[in-house]
Amino acid sequence: MTLFRSFKNMLYATGLASSIGCGAAALAESVPASADSQQAEQVRRGAYLFRAADCAACHTAPDGAGLTGGRPFTLPFGTVFAVNITPDKQTGIGNYTDTEWLRMLQDGVGRGGKHLYPVMPYTAYTLLSDADALAIRAYLFSLKPQQAPARQNQLSFPFNQRWGLIFWNWLNNPDKRFQPDPARSGAWNRGAYLTEALGHCSQCHTPRTLTYGLSRKAYAGALQMGWRAYNLTSDRQHGLGNWSEDQLASYLSTGVASGKGPASGPMAEAVEHGLRYMTQEDIAAMVTYLRSLPPIAEGPVAHPMPSGDAGALNAVARRGEGLFAQACAGCHLPDGQGRQSAWAALGGAHSVSDPAGDNLVQVLRTGTALETAQGRVFMPGFSKAYTAEELAAITAYVTAYFGNTQTDIKASAFKN
Repeated sequence: MTLFRSFKNMLYATGLASSIGCGAAALAESVPASADSQQAEQVRRGAYLFRAADCAACHTAPDGAGLTGGRPFTLPFGTVFAVNITPDKQTGIGNYTDTEWLRMLQDGVGRGGKHLYPVMPYTAYTLLSDADALAIRAYLFSLKPQQAPARQNQLSFPFNQRWGLIFWNWLNNPDKRFQPDPARSGAWNRGAYLTEALGHCSQCHTPRTLTYGLSRKAYAGALQMGWRAYNLTSDRQHGLGNWSEDQLASYLSTGVASGKGPASGPMAEAVEHGLRYMTQEDIAAMVTYLRSLPPIAEGPVAHPMPSGDAGALNAVARRGEGLFAQACAGCHLPDGQGRQSAWAALGGAHSVSDPAGDNLVQVLRTGTALETAQGRVFMPGFSKAYTAEELAAITAYVTAYFGNTQTDIKASAFKN
């Protein structure tokens, strides 16, 4: 039994057994009835890997039409639009050969030598084994082709010159496959592969350099398109050091953890499109890896429970207190514990103790949603129902009362 487990762990760590226990049977409807057993197994495995790689979160169209792309990514140097990844031959990926597919995922170079912008996280996908990369391709090619021409990127010079990415890749793309660490356990190696290669978590949670590559402060937290991706290191105040294994597993697989608040924005999308489909074994492996990350003391400190000190509120927060009672307490309750749903709890969330208020501002402006086993939970945006000044006041109250943090969010943060 021990020998079998060791061999199985080795396969997991190298990515050669990604389909073992992956729950792919739930995706069997994606497999064409005429496929032979070997092809069908590759497609099933590819479906699981596709979700673990969180591809749908970026490539699903704004109107929800499949994987036809069109989602805008606004960066400091312009806007890049996600492309169609259905197997349509004219507007999608239908003409990609195995060799071209591997070059695209691992080198960031598409068909005809066209360099991809690193909004596509190929600097993480480069760690994928060839077998796993091709399994994802097999799954995508089993889907129905849909015509959806790519939208024109809106980039200023010189960023619209793709040849410049040759030099960017020299600096920032490791262009190597994942190699398991023999000094670590099979669970740790599997978690590293899922987190670094498939989940590409570092792409959002690591600060960027001047060249927009990843800095050496791995997982210290970063601001991405207006959303704060929080510190995932083992630091006890700023990161995940005081989270239990059960809390981490629950947050990854459901988007909520007791005493830590719910996921929102891009993290909620990662849970909805990918993490909630992963096996308990794989979630546990990711937890093992995340808990090993060296501590970095950066980012907001999450307070475990609301302070309950209404007497310390300033004038702006005092105004927000009344607005909160009017607009928010019905779902969140006056004490922030949440009515009926754990996803409505505020206590312990990073977002309510962030002095910059980045995610709180985004949620109040545009709302957030997450599909769960109990149904869809969502919070609507309030920018049409309340003025910018009123939303700034609500933010001041929420951060002061529930996060024990003083903020100075201006009304301008809620204006387009």
